[in-house]
Amino acid sequence: MDTGKITTWIDQAQPILVAFGLKALGAIAVFVVGRWLINVATSLVGAGMTRHKLDPTVQRYLVSFISVALNIILVVAILGYFGVETTSFAALVAGAGVAIGAAWSGLLGNFASGIFLLVLRPYQVGDYVGVGGIEGTVLELGLFGTTITTPDNVKTIVGNGKIMGGDIKNFSANPHRRVELVAQLAGSADAHKAIALLKESVSKVANIAKSPAVDVEILEFNEFGPKLAVRPYCHTSHYWQVYFDTNKAIADTLGAAGFPVATRPVKVYPV
Repeated sequence: MDTGKITTWIDQAQPILVAFGLKALGAIAVFVVGRWLINVATSLVGAGMTRHKLDPTVQRYLVSFISVALNIILVVAILGYFGVETTSFAALVAGAGVAIGAAWSGLLGNFASGIFLLVLRPYQVGDYVGVGGIEGTVLELGLFGTTITTPDNVKTIVGNGKIMGGDIKNFSANPHRRVELVAQLAGSADAHKAIALLKESVSKVANIAKSPAVDVEILEFNEFGPKLAVRPYCHTSHYWQVYFDTNKAIADTLGAAGFPVATRPVKVYPV
C-alpha cells in the first residue's frame, strides 16, 4: 500500500476528526449542563407546588411532564448542533404538544382561574358561598378547584374555571344576612294586628340580629288575602336555625291569636 496516500488521507481526515471531537465534547458539555439546569428547574417547580400544598400525585405528574419536555428540547438542540435535520422531529413534537394542550385545556383553564382566585380573594376558607351552582362552606381554595361542604354535608369540588366564569356569592362577606319568609293571612284577618304580633314574637327568636330590626310588612294581596313578608336578620352561621324557628314563631303566634286559616274562596257560578 502506498504510504504516501495513507499519509494524505490521515492529513485530510485529521481536521475533520478534530472538528468532530470538539463538537462531541461541546455536545457532552451542553448535555451535562442542560441536565443540571433541568434538574434545578424541576426541583424549583416541585418546591413551589409543595408550598401551595398541591396533591403529591399531581406534583409528580407535572414535574415528570416538565422534565420530559425539557429533555426533548435539549436532545433536539444537540442534534441540531451536529447538523442533523430536526425539522420533521420538531414538527412531530409540536403536533404532540398541540394535542396535549388541547387535552389539558380544561385543566389549564382551572389552573389560571385558581391563580386569579388566590390573588383576588373573593372568598376565603370558612366563608359560606354560592359558586358554580353549588352553595356551601369553603373547605379549601386550591389551584385547580375549590372544595365546598354543602348544607347536607356533601364534600363537593368545583372547578375554578367554572367559578370564574359565573357569579360568585359570598354570604359571609357582610355582617348579617336577611331571612326571607312569608305569612299568608285570610281575607278577613286584621293585617295590622298580625304585623304587630309577629314583630314582637319573631324578634324573640334566638340569634336574630337586633339591628336591623325584624321587617314585617304586607307583601301583596292574593286570592286568599294579604300575604305578609317576615324578614329577620342574622349571621350566616345561624341562617337555617333562624329560618326554621321563625316559621315556628309565625305558626304559633297566628294560631294562638286565633287568626283564621287562609282558604281559597269558593267561586259561585250562576245557574
